[in-house]
Amino acid sequence: MMLPWALDVARERDIPLAVFWIQPATVLATYYHYFHGYGELIASHAADPAYEVTLPGLSRPLRIRDFPSFLVDTTGGEVGKVVNAVFCELFEFMDEQRRNVKVLVNTFDELEPAALAAMREHLDVFAVGPVVGSSAEARIHLFNHAGADKTRYMEWLGAQPERSVVYVSFGSIWTYSKQQMEEIADGLRRCGRPYLLVVRKDGRQEDVSRCLEDVVQERKGMVVEWCDQPEVLSHPSVGCFVTHCGWNSTLEAMALGVAVVAAPSMFDQPTNAMLIEEEWAAGVRGERNGEGIFSGPELARCVELVMGDGARAVEVRKKVESRKGMARDAMAPGGPAERNLRSFVMEVQSSDEARRKDTNTISPPP
Repeated sequence: MMLPWALDVARERDIPLAVFWIQPATVLATYYHYFHGYGELIASHAADPAYEVTLPGLSRPLRIRDFPSFLVDTTGGEVGKVVNAVFCELFEFMDEQRRNVKVLVNTFDELEPAALAAMREHLDVFAVGPVVGSSAEARIHLFNHAGADKTRYMEWLGAQPERSVVYVSFGSIWTYSKQQMEEIADGLRRCGRPYLLVVRKDGRQEDVSRCLEDVVQERKGMVVEWCDQPEVLSHPSVGCFVTHCGWNSTLEAMALGVAVVAAPSMFDQPTNAMLIEEEWAAGVRGERNGEGIFSGPELARCVELVMGDGARAVEVRKKVESRKGMARDAMAPGGPAERNLRSFVMEVQSSDEARRKDTNTISPPP
């Protein structure tokens, strides 16, 4: 969904284009409406996190704090400008070539019914998710993990009680500052629960590594450089997932029935966190402090909310089991994801046949 050269190829060759939207349909809707009449309103209130914007078709208003970060960026940073320019070009292209553009969204109808219905009024949308690898052999990974000791951490998980482990991973890109690592370590100590913490090798600056050594010495949990996340989330000993809330991680948690502690930072993460907490009641959103740090006390508070014995924890567990069932139904052979993908293929074939027929009926030049 962010390859501008693909738009040029499609335009110059007059061929259809399919966009694989790797974020939720709700984010697709926010970008669509931002570039179709709501941009000025959103931008003019970007400094007010609590300001609510009602977008057509969505089930609830979005606060500014819930929008994708670059749409409400007040820093004027170059990355935000570039990303917004790319999306602006994409939506302009889709307006120009509506009949020639199809959008495959990595979500499923029961997860985001309102957003998908709203977008189908404007775009040719197909819900083909959740795209979650069903086997280790079928999955590819962003980083080399040849040295990862999978047997070690899986055996460790197998020795823990059911729903007892706090799994902490902030995705494939995130690196930890010393301060953030200290707060995570403090939060895990406060939880008093076994934990599996993922910190990539390239994210282990010297001061972070020293902090990790202190955590490991406490022997309450395990720190690894990489893990097979879907397999970890599938393990019965995992009780919650502390995550940055990237969409892949969010979908994996929903599909595998794990409660979420969301600590969003940028991109689509704030919207995903809102969906988890408010739309699906499948977890809680942690608050970062004024320095952008997810503090230890806040981490511990959120973990207790979803793993404790309180009413909210019980409700969260019910909701995640419900979402897990919906996801399984969506992914099942012959289920909604497969039917939608087959429908997409049939439409492409039909359009291609029509184009060929039109080409063959054109009279040759004299």
